[in-house]
Order: sequence, then structure tokens, then C-alpha cells
Amino acid sequence: MLIEVIRQTIMITSLVLVMMLLIEYVNVISKGIWTNNLSHSRFKQIVLATLLGMIPGCIGGFAVVSMFTHNLLNFGALTAAMIASTGDESFVMFSMFPQKALLLNGIIFVVAIGVGLLVNLLFKRVHVPYPDKTHMQIHSHEIEHPTHSWKKAQENIRSLSFQRAILLLGLFMFLFGIITGQFEHGAHEVTNTTSHGHSEWGLENILFIVLGLVVLYVLVIVDEHFLEEHLWQHIIRKHFAKIFLWTFGALLGIALLMHYVDITPWLAKNRLTVLGIALLVGIIPQSGPNLVFVSLFYSGTLPFSILFANSIVQDGHSSLPLLAESKKSFFLVKGINLVVGLIAGLIGYYMGW
Repeated sequence: MLIEVIRQTIMITSLVLVMMLLIEYVNVISKGIWTNNLSHSRFKQIVLATLLGMIPGCIGGFAVVSMFTHNLLNFGALTAAMIASTGDESFVMFSMFPQKALLLNGIIFVVAIGVGLLVNLLFKRVHVPYPDKTHMQIHSHEIEHPTHSWKKAQENIRSLSFQRAILLLGLFMFLFGIITGQFEHGAHEVTNTTSHGHSEWGLENILFIVLGLVVLYVLVIVDEHFLEEHLWQHIIRKHFAKIFLWTFGALLGIALLMHYVDITPWLAKNRLTVLGIALLVGIIPQSGPNLVFVSLFYSGTLPFSILFANSIVQDGHSSLPLLAESKKSFFLVKGINLVVGLIAGLIGYYMGW
């Protein structure tokens, strides 16, 4: 059991980091596209904020918070983004059950747009901390002059740094695990498996390999400053240990619980209680605790409605800078999303999701 948990943890953490590295690169080469002047259309602001919020990880959520605090986005857009954002858990969900994660995000997108429009109607005035400042603070020193080109690839390989070597080694191990079937999924109704327990090749495996090859290209062409400051310092040092430990802890806890205690009858009889717990945990502005509900859904123990409700309330740690900038806005957003999550969870519960 322990070996299986470790294998699953390595697989999930590897894929999470692959996607995070790719998104970091896209964010940097965009050269601060988030700071472009927005239309005066409040609807367009809500759509933009929702799309940013749906970006896995903290990048999109941080961008929305900064744009709101500098009066570039309205409060409805901020609320919609926090509904759409599921933090690092989004990476994990797409690595564990990509098809259902896509469905979940599609439904949340519609809910976020609707709630954003309603919030703008109900809340006309919300305090903006810095109405006269319009600059962004998300990695501004790193995206002003990014240098990366294919011409630098040979030089980068010849003078291979420790950080680049470690990242490349980890990526090659990830690709090897996917190709050889070492990183197969083990949950029922999520992926198809053979009678021997190994994954059948399908769209997911191909997608994972394509993502890996794209990241390989990025790791080869970026310069040392970009790799050191953005990929190594931001992704590996800040996220790797947290993702690995939270994933390992959640999977091990669930595995032990499922092995020694049959909680399925209790969960079936007390789903309203579990729904309440999922909503309260979602209030925590931190990625990690919500992985418990992701893992329970992955194992088939929890229904879709509870994961759906938890995903609406939680936003990873996207709202942490909002708590620092405007506590009133933070608690107001969390309160609104808690109500929306409760309504969504109850609807799902009574519809038998």
C-alpha cells in the first residue's frame, strides 16, 4: 500500500510541476498581458477575470487580485475569479481525472459568470485599496526582459547548470514513467485499466507526453536567469515540497482510512455533514487541505456535488494577497462564495450527483 501511495504521489507531483512550469513560461513571455487596458464593459471584465481564475495555480488569481486592488477590475469580476480558481488542486485534478476535471471547470465557469453579474448588481460600491495605482506587481522584474531562444540551446546544454540538470533529469523520469506505464492511474471509473493493473494507452497518456515535450523545449531554450529565478526559485523551491507532502499525506490518509475503516456507509448517510466540512475547509486561503476531497472523489468515496461545492469556495492561496490588501473584500468574497457553494452543494445533493 505504501509503495502504491508513493508511486501515485510521484506521478501526481511530477505532472503538477510539468503543468506549472509550462504555465510559468507562458505567463512570462506574455510580458504582462494582464496589464493591458480593459474595456469599460463590466461583463468583459468578469469573463476575463473568470478565465484568469481558471488558470491552474496562483498566477491567474494573483493577477486578478492585483488588478482589483488597483481598480482595473470590478468586485463582481473578483468574486467570479475566486469562484473559478481552485489553486494547485486544479493541477492535481487534471492529473488524476482530466475528463471530470474539465467538466467541473466548465460548470464552475458558468456559475462564476452568473454570480459575478449578480454581485455587480447587488454590490455597487466596494472599497478599492489603491484606486490611483495601476501597475502590476506579479513578477514584474522577471518579465520585463525575458531572454530565451533556440539559439541559446546548445550553449545551455554545453554549460549545464545544476538547476537545469535537475529539472531535465526529473522531466526525463516523468516521461519514462508515462511511456513505460509506471505512472498509471489506479482509481476506478477514472481511467481504463487492463486486467494486470497497467494503464491502457489513451488520450491522457498522449497529452501528458506532449506536455512533457513542450516543457523539455522550454527547459532547453530559456536562459539561466529565467530558469533560476522563475522556474527553480518559484516552482521547485516554493511548490514542490508542499505539493508532494500534501499529496502524499492525503493519499496515505485516505488509503489507511479505506483499508482499516469502511467509511463508505458513513459518508453515504452523512453527506450533508461532509458537505458542511468541505465548505468550511474551502474557506482556508491555502492550497493543500482541499486535496482530501479531491482524493476522496478520486477514490469514488465522495460524490461530484461535494467536490463541486468545495471547488467553488476554495481558491488555493489566490486570495491571500487580497487578505493583506483589503480584509473587507476578502471576507465579503469568501462569504459570497460560501453561500454559492452551499446552494450548489445542496442542489447537487438533492439531484443525486
